[in-house]
Amino acid sequence: MVQGSLNMRRRTRSREFALQVLYQINITADSYDIVLDNFFAAQSEERIDEEIKGFTVELVKGVIDNLNLIDDKISLYAANWELERMAIVDRNILRLGCFELLFRDDIPPKVSINEAVELAKKYSGPEAGKFVNAILDKVNLERNKQA
Repeated sequence: MVQGSLNMRRRTRSREFALQVLYQINITADSYDIVLDNFFAAQSEERIDEEIKGFTVELVKGVIDNLNLIDDKISLYAANWELERMAIVDRNILRLGCFELLFRDDIPPKVSINEAVELAKKYSGPEAGKFVNAILDKVNLERNKQA
């Protein structure tokens, strides 16, 4: 059980890193490989576990490689919200959660949604957790109907 808990903490940390990298990509408009290299170089004193780095890269690459589809899904369910007008942090949390729901069968949907909600509570405004939860729940419901 301790190993599972340790793995979860690593994945939570990876999600936080991925969120930071996606934010930097939006701000700098640099390619994800450049931003990832710079991000990990800046963290070099921390000696980040290879498993954390690996999952961070998978998340960032997965979001970027599937960005159009992910953004279409978010736009579909974010009624009255234009993607470009959302806070950058909220938009990228939704992108991460959506990527996991749509493309990562190895992660239970409940975990992906919960992790995204926790990121929103930690890095965004007080209502962001509810907003993220509502949209990702809708994405997951549609996913379940298609399964």
